[in-house]
Amino acid sequence: MNVRDEQKTVDIWLTNAEKNDPAIRRSLEDIYREYQQKKYLVAVFESGSQDLYQNTLDLLRYNRQRSAEREVLREKKQRATGRER
Repeated sequence: MNVRDEQKTVDIWLTNAEKNDPAIRRSLEDIYREYQQKKYLVAVFESGSQDLYQNTLDLLRYNRQRSAEREVLREKKQRATGRER
């Protein structure tokens, strides 16, 4: 569990064993209540079963493609309105 007072956030990282443990799940409720009163954002991250490296590559590839598509659309819109860079 990492508490970042400056950002008013709490991030909790759970292993595969922890994410399936009912006692740990119940203890999270207390943490939620405690930090909700302080107006903090609590984020819980759970370990997965897929390949993190490959999924990260896929996400970066998708984001790069999406960014390029948006840039093309922005340029087309600028040309259509007659406002080139």
